[in-house]
This record gives sequence, C-alpha cells and structure tokens, in this order.
Amino acid sequence: MELWLAIVIAVAALGVGIALGVVIRKNGAEKAIGSAKAEAARIKEEATRQAEAIQKEKLVEAKEEILRNKNEAEREMRERRNDIQRLERRVMQKEETLDHKLENLEKKDQELQNKIKIAEDREAAADAVKAEQEVLLTKIGGMSVEEARASLLERVEIESRHEMAMKLSEIEQECKENAEETARNIIGLAIQRCAADSVSEATVSVVDLPGDEMKGRIIGREGRNIRAIETLTGVDLIIDDTPEAITISTFDPVRREIARLALEKLISDGRIHPSRIEEMVDKSRKEVENIIKKEGEQATFATGIHGMNHELVKLLGRLKFRTSYGQNVLKHSIEVAYIAGMMASELGLDPTVAKRAGLLHDIGKAMTHEIDGSHVDIGVDIAKKYKESPEVIHAIEAHHGDVEPRTVVAMIVQAADAVSAARPGARRENLEQYIKRLQKLEEIANSFPGIEKSFAIQAGREVRIMVKPDEVSDDEMAFLARDIAHKIEGEMEYPGQIKINVIRETRKSDVAK
Repeated sequence: MELWLAIVIAVAALGVGIALGVVIRKNGAEKAIGSAKAEAARIKEEATRQAEAIQKEKLVEAKEEILRNKNEAEREMRERRNDIQRLERRVMQKEETLDHKLENLEKKDQELQNKIKIAEDREAAADAVKAEQEVLLTKIGGMSVEEARASLLERVEIESRHEMAMKLSEIEQECKENAEETARNIIGLAIQRCAADSVSEATVSVVDLPGDEMKGRIIGREGRNIRAIETLTGVDLIIDDTPEAITISTFDPVRREIARLALEKLISDGRIHPSRIEEMVDKSRKEVENIIKKEGEQATFATGIHGMNHELVKLLGRLKFRTSYGQNVLKHSIEVAYIAGMMASELGLDPTVAKRAGLLHDIGKAMTHEIDGSHVDIGVDIAKKYKESPEVIHAIEAHHGDVEPRTVVAMIVQAADAVSAARPGARRENLEQYIKRLQKLEEIANSFPGIEKSFAIQAGREVRIMVKPDEVSDDEMAFLARDIAHKIEGEMEYPGQIKINVIRETRKSDVAK
C-alpha cells in the first residue's frame, strides 16, 4: 500500500513536475516569441526606415539627375538655337547680298537695254536722215548719187568725230573721278610707308693724305707710280693744290672704288712702287667683288625675294656702283620693289611678283657700255637668260613704255619707278641738259598746227599749250593733247611724268562810246 502510495505520489509528483515544466516552457516560449516578435518589429521598423531613407536618397538622386539632364538639354537647346540664329543671320545676309546684286544686275540690264534702244533709235534716225538727204541733194543740187554720198559721208564723219570726242571726254572724266582718288590713296600710302633717303652720287672720290709729302711718293720717280695706278685701275688721279687730298675721277664707280681702296692701302702700308701697286689693286678688286656679292644678297634679303640665280644676284650688287641722274640705282631698285609690293598688296595682288619685277627692272644698267642696246633690252635678255618668269620679263620690258603694258604688275612697276625717280632731290641733271629738255618740250608742242604758244613749266613736268580758237575746236583738243603726249614719249627721255595742258580761250571785245 505504501508502495502504491509512493508510486501514486511519485506519479503525481511527476505529473505535477511535468505540468510545471510544461508551464515553465510555455512561459519561456511565450517570452522568446514576444522577444522575437519585438525584434522582428524592430528589424521591420529599421528596414522600413532604411527603405524610406534609400527611397528618399534615390528620389533626390533621380531629381538631381533629372535636373542635370534638364540643364544639359536646355544648354544644348540654347546652343542649337544660337547656331540656328547664326545660320539664319548668314542666310539673311546672303539673301540681302543676292538681292542687292540682283537689283544691280537688273539696273545694269535695264541701262544696257536703254542704251541698245537709244543706239537702235539713233541708227534708225541716221538711216532716215541719210535717205532724206540723198533724195534732197539729188533733187535740189543736181548732184549724182556718188557725189551726194561723198558729201553725206563727210558730214556724218564730222558729226561722228564730234560725238566721239564728247564721248571720249565723258569716259575720261568718269575714269578720273573713280580712279584718281583710289590711285592717289594707294600711291600716297606707298610713299608714306617707304620714306627712303635721297642722296645724289658724285663722279669723283677724294682720298685723304697724312701729309702733302705723300703726293710726291704717289707720283713716283718720273711719274711711274701714278701711271701704274691709272693704267691698272682706269681712273684719273687729280693731284692739285688741295692740301692733303687726292681726287679720283672716272665715269665708272666700280673702277673708282677699286682705285680708292688701293690708294688707301698703299698710303697705310707706306710702300709705294709698281709691283706693290699691282698687288694692292688686285686685292682691292677682289674686295670690291665681295662687296658686290654682299650688296646683291643684302638687297634680296631686304626685299624678301628668294630663289634668284647667284649670277643675277651679283649683277644686282653691281647696281650699287651705278647711278642714274645722280641717283644710286641699287637703292632706287630696292625702293621700287618696296613701293611696287605695297601697291600690289593694296590692290589685292601677289606682292612677291611685283617686288621681284621692281627689284630687277633696271638690271640692264649693271652691264658696261661694251654691251650694245638700251638698258631695257639688256635687262630683258638677262632676265630670259636666268629663267625669270614671263610676268617679270614683261614688267622689265614695259617699265619705260617701250611696249604697251599688258599686266597689272607691269603698270605697278611703271608707276613705282616714276614715284621713286620723282622724289624731291632723288635725281639731278646739269643746267645745260635741263634747258635743252625744256626747249625740246616747247619745240614738240609748237610743231603741231593750231598752236599759238607753249610754255614748259613746273621744272619741265608740265607743258601749258595755248591753241588758236578759230583753228582748234573743243572736240579736237582731246586728240591734240593725246598726240602731243605720244610724240613726247617717242622722242624724249625724262624722269617721272609730263602733264599736257591744252587751253582754248575765246575773247570778244567792244568799245563803249
């Protein structure tokens, strides 16, 4: 009984323990579940907050991206709008230009049509007048058809010459109005930009001596030293009463320079005898040749001309020792090159060809008198020999009007040559030649019929001609001035240009009583 009681008690205690264990576990599980739920809620809330933060961040990023895309799109739109506006402006400008050109073309076409109509009307009127006069002359004068035709042709010729003279004066006036101002601006600009010095060259050189006793040593025993110097150099040594100086005289500047250098070397050395003289003359001749070469190279370098034949460069350097009316030819050629280049640039042409032609236009003057022909013909032959371009050759050929200039470069070189030569003080001539030139101008003017008086004024740069009003009409004055100009060009040589002024004056007088 006690055993069963103990068993029952044990079972009951076991049941109570089991029940208590179940209750305890249940409470622990509930606490764990509650804790898990709280943790889950916390995690969920945290996840929600993170999701919201991420969502907000993404929204901000999306908005920023949208804003950037919007700004970029607006910038591209502005650029495209600006491009479109620029294109529209260019198109409008081109349209305006085309409209202007079209309007000018229409005006010119209308003017041309009007002129054609006027010419046709005049031709028709002339034919009608011709027919009427033929009939009238045949009926009234009893002239034959041939006689009437000859008389009519003579009258038509007179009227045509009158109209032609009027038209010529009108065309000349129109050309002067349009071209004179432009030409003055271009030439004035070229002269201002090329302000070169003008120095007249002499035909003698003076060598200073340390003392008058040196004159006797230069003359030598029985004049052998001075004869040796004059024979080797081809100059004249003038030994006079001028203190401590000897004058070297010759028409050839190269010879004069060689003699001057040789004399200076002999005086400095002190040993003066024929063999020493010959040695110094040879040495001076080589020095002058080097000077010629350097001067030619310096001229091409200064004017920016390249690729010129070295022999042509040497000939160019020889121009340093050549003069024209007292003007150094090399300096004149360089100045012409500068002026021609500036004129070509102002006219929108290539200045290189103009400079080259200007530098070489007087290259024929580098040769001695032993070569026959004018310096223009010699220069053309030299340019052809050294393979210069046809444009340069033609400019050399036409720069003095020997042939009619066919290119703009030739006209530019002709004008630049006249500008350089006409500078005040650039050239000189002796009194006798000056007077002869003025007399020749008046003789040429007086050789034409109908001339009453002629006066050479402005130092021979202008001829003023008074005509007899009863022999020369207003229409004939233009032809007379042109004929006189052509005769002066053909018969005279002169620096620069000569202006021809023809004056016709009619006077009537009466006496009041």
